[in-house]
Amino acid sequence: MQEQFCLERNLPCVHATGDSILGFALSTKGRLPINGLRHPVVGSTNGWYLWCGEDLSSARDFFSPTHARHIYEDLPAVAKLLGLPPGYRFLLAGDYLDVWYDEALLAV
Repeated sequence: MQEQFCLERNLPCVHATGDSILGFALSTKGRLPINGLRHPVVGSTNGWYLWCGEDLSSARDFFSPTHARHIYEDLPAVAKLLGLPPGYRFLLAGDYLDVWYDEALLAV
């Protein structure tokens, strides 16, 4: 699913395996839109940070380390998006999807 999504956009697929770690804002679960941004992969972290709703907090405890498999179970609509390479962002709200490149995400 991740490969197909990236192939349709002529992008390399960088899989986020179920055992890899991402940052998820648990306190925002259930809100819309669903937002994601991907920094470079480092060790067992896949670079993804996900939150739901309009607001992105700068609080140190906003994101919790979460295995990607839990996101695949809890937010199946984002599963195909997690193969996007580092430097990409998305916003998903129902049938609306926006995907864009943000070079600044690579400078961390």
